[in-house]
Amino acid sequence: MTQPMNQKPEKDEAFLQDCLYFTTNRLSRAITRMADEAFATTGLAPAYGYLIRLVIGSPGITQKELSEKLSITPSTLTRFVDKLENKQLVERKVHGKTVMVYPTEKGIELGPTLRQASKRLKQNYEEILGKELSDQLTEYLTSSSKQLEK
Repeated sequence: MTQPMNQKPEKDEAFLQDCLYFTTNRLSRAITRMADEAFATTGLAPAYGYLIRLVIGSPGITQKELSEKLSITPSTLTRFVDKLENKQLVERKVHGKTVMVYPTEKGIELGPTLRQASKRLKQNYEEILGKELSDQLTEYLTSSSKQLEK
């Protein structure tokens, strides 16, 4: 494929550093590796750990609320809850058309381990980035995500 006559070919990869898509995916891969390491002791992927923490904190939370809080689609949340139900960590109760999720005793017992994994993850990235930058980055990403999701 040829370049138009008036357009210079890009000779380096500097454009990647100016691309929000590329840089956020790079950040996502790095933080995912760190989260996987921090949650390894729980036997669960980080997303499952955060889901259980939400359920422990709000027993009877609806699946709709969970999908909104975790920013995942309802179908993805259903798969997550199915897996955690199979591990006997949560249970669903249907009230009319509303599906509510409750922690099991086994799920509640895992709570302190999950909180410790979350704490370890935060300590690890704060050690690298510093607390101030970590807090700012979290705030910027939360705000940016909300704006882009509109």
